[in-house]
Amino acid sequence: MTDRPRPNGDLTLRTLAMPADANAAGDIFGGWVMAQMDLSCGIRAAERARGRVVTAAVKEMAFELPVKIGDTLCIYTDVVKVGRTSMTLKVEAWAQRYLSDRMDKVTDALFVMVALDEDGKPKAVPDE
Repeated sequence: MTDRPRPNGDLTLRTLAMPADANAAGDIFGGWVMAQMDLSCGIRAAERARGRVVTAAVKEMAFELPVKIGDTLCIYTDVVKVGRTSMTLKVEAWAQRYLSDRMDKVTDALFVMVALDEDGKPKAVPDE
């Protein structure tokens, strides 16, 4: 018996894939999935920075499986590196299949987020 792969990181966002987010074949747009990943990074990075953050970069993303209408998209984040003003987060997107406990990994990527001060200038990420 083999164990199914499990998500890495903390569950940061869950959302339902709806028809408005899909093409005519019922596949959810990759840009919508990426936007949910970006939202998740914003949540997690803002918590870590204790303030405003912006996305500076997304490093290589490839989709392994489609997300379908009715699936619950689950985004997991893990802060893997903290620099002076930036953080790198490993982000995984998993689809909980409609009316099922089955979870399939859809994609993953590294997101680089930068902490900003009140004037929109990079600021130091505080110690934990």
